[in-house]
Amino acid sequence: MVLVWALIVLSAAAVAAPFVDRAVGRATGWILAAVFTTVGAVVAVVATPQLADSGVVQVTHAWIPALGIDFSLRLDGTAFLFLVLVLGVGALIMAYSASYFGHGRHGGFYLLMTLFAASMFGLVLADDIVLLFVFWEFTTICSFFLIGRSGARASGPAVRTFLLTGAGGLALLAAVVTMWSFTGTTNLGAILADPIWHENTAFSTSVGILIAVAAFTKSAQFPFHYWLPDAMAAATPVSAYLHAAAMVKAGIYLLMRFSPALGANGVWQAMLIGVGLLTAVLGAVFALQRHDLKELLAYSTVSQLGLIVAVIGVGTPTALAAAGLHTLAHALFKATLFMLVGVIDREVGSRDIRQLTGLWRVMPVTGVLAALSAASMAGIPPLLGFVSKENLFGAYLEAPGPQFAGGVVGAVAVSASILTFAYSFRIVYGAFGGPTTQARLHDPSIAFRVPAAVSSIAGLVLGLNSQWLAPLVDRISLDTQGEVGNVHLALWYGFTPALWMSVTAIAVGSLLFLRRDAVDRVLDRDLFPVRGVDVFERIHAGTIAFGARVGDLTRSQSPTRHLAAPLLVLVASAVAALVLGVVVVPFPEPVTEPVDWLLLVLVAVGVLGVVSTSSRLAALALLGVVGFAVALVFFVLGAPDVGLTQLLVEVLTVVVAVLVLRRLPARFRRPSRMRRNAAAGVAVAAGAAAAFGTYFLTGRRERSPAADYFVAETEAVTGGTNIVNTILVDFRALDTLGELTVLGIAGLVVAGLLDSARLLPTRPDPHAESLRDTPVGSAVDNTLLARTVGRWLTPALIVLSVYLLLRGHYDPGGGFISALVGGAAFALAYLSAPDAARAPIRLPYIGLICSGVALGTAVGLLGYVDGAFLTPLHFTVPLPWGGDYHFTTALVFDLGVYLAVIGIVLASLNRLGRDPGTEAEPAVPTRAARSGRNGDGR
Repeated sequence: MVLVWALIVLSAAAVAAPFVDRAVGRATGWILAAVFTTVGAVVAVVATPQLADSGVVQVTHAWIPALGIDFSLRLDGTAFLFLVLVLGVGALIMAYSASYFGHGRHGGFYLLMTLFAASMFGLVLADDIVLLFVFWEFTTICSFFLIGRSGARASGPAVRTFLLTGAGGLALLAAVVTMWSFTGTTNLGAILADPIWHENTAFSTSVGILIAVAAFTKSAQFPFHYWLPDAMAAATPVSAYLHAAAMVKAGIYLLMRFSPALGANGVWQAMLIGVGLLTAVLGAVFALQRHDLKELLAYSTVSQLGLIVAVIGVGTPTALAAAGLHTLAHALFKATLFMLVGVIDREVGSRDIRQLTGLWRVMPVTGVLAALSAASMAGIPPLLGFVSKENLFGAYLEAPGPQFAGGVVGAVAVSASILTFAYSFRIVYGAFGGPTTQARLHDPSIAFRVPAAVSSIAGLVLGLNSQWLAPLVDRISLDTQGEVGNVHLALWYGFTPALWMSVTAIAVGSLLFLRRDAVDRVLDRDLFPVRGVDVFERIHAGTIAFGARVGDLTRSQSPTRHLAAPLLVLVASAVAALVLGVVVVPFPEPVTEPVDWLLLVLVAVGVLGVVSTSSRLAALALLGVVGFAVALVFFVLGAPDVGLTQLLVEVLTVVVAVLVLRRLPARFRRPSRMRRNAAAGVAVAAGAAAAFGTYFLTGRRERSPAADYFVAETEAVTGGTNIVNTILVDFRALDTLGELTVLGIAGLVVAGLLDSARLLPTRPDPHAESLRDTPVGSAVDNTLLARTVGRWLTPALIVLSVYLLLRGHYDPGGGFISALVGGAAFALAYLSAPDAARAPIRLPYIGLICSGVALGTAVGLLGYVDGAFLTPLHFTVPLPWGGDYHFTTALVFDLGVYLAVIGIVLASLNRLGRDPGTEAEPAVPTRAARSGRNGDGR
C-alpha cells in the first residue's frame, strides 16, 4: 500500500500547491521539495529490503473489473532507478524554483510540476498496460501546459510538442490494443512473459515498432528530435526537470521495460541502434553550432539520449545495466547544468556564450559546479559520467549482427563522444573562460546554488564510489534481461578496449576544442536544407488545409448538401435490400391498430403542410403538430418516458424557435419549379425507403436477450422499476455521462458563439409603430394574462419537475424529463416578461452547466467505493411516517443531468432573447399609454 499512498500524497500535494503558494509564496518550492524527499525516503525504506532479495513491491486493486483492467503498481529495480530520478531530481528542481522565480504567485507552476511528478511516478510503477498508457498521456498533457504557460512565444512550441508526443501516444495506444488482443490480458508482467513474443514474429515486430515510435517521440530521437530544443521556450526549471528526469526519460523507461520481450527481435535491435547512434551524432553536431547555452544543452540531451537508446538496442545484460547507469549519470549532470544556466541567465541577463566570457572570476563557485558537471558529461575521470561512458563503450562492442558490427557501432559511439567532449568544454570555456566582461557580478545566494551543488557533487562522489551502485545496476539487468549482468563498477578496469575508446574520445575531443575556431567556421552554416520545426509546420498546415477541403463538401447553409449523404445511403440500402431479395420473416402477430393509422395520417398531413407553406411561423406550428403526433405514437406503443421527452422537447423547441424566427423574414424564399420538383422527388424516395425499412423491421422478432435480462433483473440489480431510466443511470451510465458532457459543451458553445457573433436584429413589425401607444402594442399590457398564469403555474411546474426527478427510478420521469419540465417553467417565466431586459431569470446558467457535468463525474468517482467508476451506491433510508425509501447515487447522477439541461435552456433563452439595440419598456405603463394619448398630452 505504500506505493498507493505515495501516489495519493503526490496528487494531494499538487492540489494543495496553489493554496500553499498563496500562504507562503516562493517558499512553496522548499515545501514541495521536502514532500518529494519524504515520499522517496519512505518508499526506499519500505522497498529496499525486498528489492535486495530480488523481490518486488506490488499492489493491485480492481479498476475496471468488467474488462479485467486493474490499478496495479509494481516496484522493481528498474522502476526504483527512475523513481530516484523523478523524486530526487524533482526535489532539487523544486528547491531551485523557490529562488529562480521572483516574488508573486506561482501556484500554477507548482501544481503542474507536482502533477507531472505524480504522472511519472505512476508511469514507471504501472503494471497494467492500460494504466501505463493513462499515465503516459498525463505526462504529455502536463508538459503541454508547463511549456505553454511561459508566455505567448511558448504557445507554438507547446502545441508542436503536444501534437508530436500525442502522436507517439497514439502509437503506444495501438501497441496496447494489439498486446491486449493477442495475449488476452492487460497485466504488464504477464504480457512480457507470454511466449507469443517468440512464437509470432509478426506480432512482436509490429508491437516493437509501435513502442519504439512512441519512445522516440518522447525521448526526442531522430526524426522527432526537434521538439526538445523547440521546447526551450519553457522556464528553466521546467526544462531542467523535463530533460533530466521526467519527460524524456519516459521513453527510455518504456524501451528498457519492453527489452525482455523484444531484445532478440532483429527489427527492434536495428531501429534502436541505428536511430540512437544517428541521433547521438546529429545532436552533438547541432550542439556545437549553438551559442545559446540553453539550446546547446537541449541538443546535448538529444545526443545523450541517442547513446542510451542505442545501448538498449544492443540488448545484452551488460548493455541494459550500462543504460541504467548512464541514465542516472545523465540526470545528475544535466540537472546541474540546466540549473546553472538559469543562474547565469538570472544574474547576467544573457545565455549567449559570446557575451559571457570570464565569469569564473566573478562567479567562481558557479564555475566549479559547471565544470564538474560538464566534465562528467564529457566522460572525464573520476566522475560518474566517465564510469557510465566506459560501460557504454564496452556494451557497444557486443552489438548483435556480423562480427564487425560491434566495431562499427563502437566507432560511431566514439565519434559522438568526441563531439560530446568538444561541446562540453564549449559550455565551460564559453561562459567562464577568457577575459571577464561582467565585472560587477557575483555568485548568487547559497539557497540558489545548493540544489545544483547537490547534483554536481553527487556525480563526483558516485564516480569515486561507483561500486555503491553495483547492486542497483545488477538488479536492472535482472529485471530487463532475466539474468544478472555481474557488472563491476570501478574507475579502473585495466587496459580494456573501452578504456582506449575513452582515451580516443578525450584526445580527439581536446583537439577539436583547441581548434574550435576552425570547427566554428566549418559548422557556421546550415548543414541540412530543412529544419524539423519547418517540416512540422508544413505537415500541420497541409493537414489543416486538407481538413478544410473535406469540410467544404458540407460547409454550407443549404440543408440539401447536409442531407444528401444520409438520404443517398438510406435509398441505396433500400434498393439493395429489394434487389438482393432480403428474406422477410412473417409477422408473429398483428402489429398495427386503427389508432396507429390515424396518427400516421396526422403525421403525413403535418409534413405536407410544412413543406407546402411559405410562412415560417406556420411551418413551425405544423412541425409542432408532427412532433406531438410522434409523441402520441410513443405513448400508444407503451414508451411513456420517450413520449414525455418528445413532448417536452417540442414545447421548448417552439419557444427557442420563436426567438430565432423574430429575427428572420416572415416567409421563405420561393424556390424555382425545378428545385421544388427535385426536392419532392428526393423526399418521396427517402420517405418510401424509410417506410419500407420500418415495415420490414417492425414486429418481426421476439425480445432480444438483453431486453429479457433488463425486464427480469432490473429491479433486483438496481432497486428501480423504470427500465428506461435504470438503463440510462445504472447499466449504461458511462454513455449517459458522455452524452451529458457533450450536452454541456454544446451549451457552452451556444453561449460563447452568441456572445462573440452579432445577432441579426429583430425583424421590424410594420404595424408595431401604429399600435405602440395602445394597450395592444404595450408589452406590459398584453403579457398580463401570461404573467398572471405564470405566477402560479411556474412554481407548480418546478415542483412537478422535482417530483419527476425523484420518482424517475421507479416511474416515468428522470433527470432529462424533469429538467425539460423545469425548463418549460423558466420558458413560461421568460415569455411572461415585457422584454428580455426584465425577464426574471438571473441564474448562473454557465455555472449550472459546469456543475451538472462535475456532479455527474463526482458521483462516478464515488462508485470506486463499490469497485468501479459510475457504479451506483444504494442505501435504505427510513421515513418518519413509516416505511423505507431506497436511495441510490443514481439519483444524484440524475441531478447532474437536471442541472446541465436547465443551464442549457437558460443559456438559449437569455442569449437568443436579448436585443442589445432596444431599451427596456417601463414596468408600469405611462398615463399616456393608459389613456391612449401621446406623451405630450394631445
